[in-house]
Amino acid sequence: MGLSWVPGAKADLNDGLVAWFTKSPSYDDRIIALSYASHRIFSGIGLWDKIAPEATPIKHIHISDQGQFGFTRLNNKDLGVPALGYVVSARHLGQTLNEVLTPSPIDILAPAQLLQINQHDKMVDVQIMLDKQVETLQTRLLVAADGGNSKVRQQLGISTRETDYGQTAVIANVTVEYPHKNIAYERFTPSGPLALLPLADNDCSLVWTCARSGVDEVMALDDQTFLKALQAKFGWR
Repeated sequence: MGLSWVPGAKADLNDGLVAWFTKSPSYDDRIIALSYASHRIFSGIGLWDKIAPEATPIKHIHISDQGQFGFTRLNNKDLGVPALGYVVSARHLGQTLNEVLTPSPIDILAPAQLLQINQHDKMVDVQIMLDKQVETLQTRLLVAADGGNSKVRQQLGISTRETDYGQTAVIANVTVEYPHKNIAYERFTPSGPLALLPLADNDCSLVWTCARSGVDEVMALDDQTFLKALQAKFGWR
């Protein structure tokens, strides 16, 4: 399977999710893999028909270990499901959710920055910075779903246990020479797992796990050298 690659533009996370979701389609779109269970949840709330037109089904999964004999293959037909999962761009998924949430009675305050949390007996006050103004919100339920470096968790003193594997995932989109046939590949290498997920137009989303000490070297490679190194890691299946 030959590979070609177009270098991606770097997205500024400070642009905010709304700005990111409204950008035009791009070869360099960030990609999200949805499990079949996630597909069922979106179907249950009536959103899947809006997501489906730009979602690529994963019908087969091929798992291998570099330098080792044997492999594992999963097939959607063996499990009696239309797909094992789906691959969709974060842009399209975000646009779909925004289209549904905007006319709803839910208030969307974004982008915003958490400043302070004050707990009371039956209420929580949350101070945020919104449009350069400090706003105070009150709620009976505060959900800490703001990422691995959660500011909510930190302010509430909720501890975590972390394990550093000394690895970094390099992500990119590549185009394969032959039809990918809706196969997702996971390949274990000495530096960590490498995954290729099928996209439309015979593109694939790449997640290449590298030892942290070698990330700068990989990121500095020109296009052709990058592809040559990736081909050596992935093989020629």
